[in-house]
Amino acid sequence: MLVVGGGPAGSTTALRLARAGASVLLADKASFPRDKPCGGGLTMRAVRACPVDPTPVVEEFVDQIELRFRFRASVVRTARAPVVWMTQRRRLDAFLLDCARDAGVEVREQARPELEPGSTAFALGGERFEAQVVVGADGANGVTGRHFDLGNDISHGVAYEGNIGYDRLARDRYARRAVVELAGIPGGYGWVFPKAEHANVGVGAWQVEGPRIREHLARVCAAHGLEVSDLEELRGHRLPLRRPQTRIAATRALVVGDAAGLVDPVSGDGMYECFVSSRLASEAIVDLLAGRRATLEGYADAVTAELGALHRASWKLAWALHRWPRTSWRLARSALAWRAVERLLAGEIAAPGEADPAAQIPLRALAYLGRQFARADRT
Repeated sequence: MLVVGGGPAGSTTALRLARAGASVLLADKASFPRDKPCGGGLTMRAVRACPVDPTPVVEEFVDQIELRFRFRASVVRTARAPVVWMTQRRRLDAFLLDCARDAGVEVREQARPELEPGSTAFALGGERFEAQVVVGADGANGVTGRHFDLGNDISHGVAYEGNIGYDRLARDRYARRAVVELAGIPGGYGWVFPKAEHANVGVGAWQVEGPRIREHLARVCAAHGLEVSDLEELRGHRLPLRRPQTRIAATRALVVGDAAGLVDPVSGDGMYECFVSSRLASEAIVDLLAGRRATLEGYADAVTAELGALHRASWKLAWALHRWPRTSWRLARSALAWRAVERLLAGEIAAPGEADPAAQIPLRALAYLGRQFARADRT
């Protein structure tokens, strides 16, 4: 079994397969620990979906969400318990990879497997291997999926973020609080996420906003008394978004996490999706090896069944926030909407449609606005 990529999706897929008794080789071009552009938040639904307890690398427990409209008006909602655990991808990824190694996965860092055309055979370190299955977990810019004609129809957003130490930012202002800046950023939002020794400040938007992404980040910084030049470790990255027709599985190969475009369209969060896809991928592979299935293509249907309702709702919300920002803001900030959002973040429900009837009132209104924009965009 070959897993290409040692990020959360790859390491947890490998870990799950090793626990099921499979022989797994995981290869990554990097040496760990290595940094990765990401806000670094694990929602509780992601924590629940993770096959290991990430507490050792958690730096802040967030139970307050501050929503701001166009960098001014704001509302703060406090959850019954922490709904986001803040970490850093440098620490999280190395931790998960070590867990996979401890489970029996053979890990090769600074290694690039060379797949043979039309085959799951590959060369690595001067050796040739025959893999029963290949898992592409090499991210939004990965090449493994393309080798098997997978992930070709993924669309993208773009993000740009950096870190600021608490010597430049008031620690008490952001303790246990995630600040989200809504409206004014096409197809996305800005954020300030607290960590142990610093905060992460960033912005996400539609890909067409790439040429203006630094300007958007400058506005987020200004709203918090900062300059972009104050931020350290500035980096941009793409946010892969799967379309319904995107092919993510073949006979003996599949893609997981970002390589499959499994990022939430409105939040830009992909951690929950990567853990869900690693579980579904490992289940499909175990079924294949056991002879219960002749192909891995059923994995795509399983992903749609588990994540489809959530992502359809997220697309509608993203469209609504873009086209009718003020109305959407009024609906999103309501106490009723918060009841549903809190349960979503906590992993108590899988999609907005599972919220209680009262909480669904503003969500249905947002969905209606999103559908109207989508229809107008298609005409």
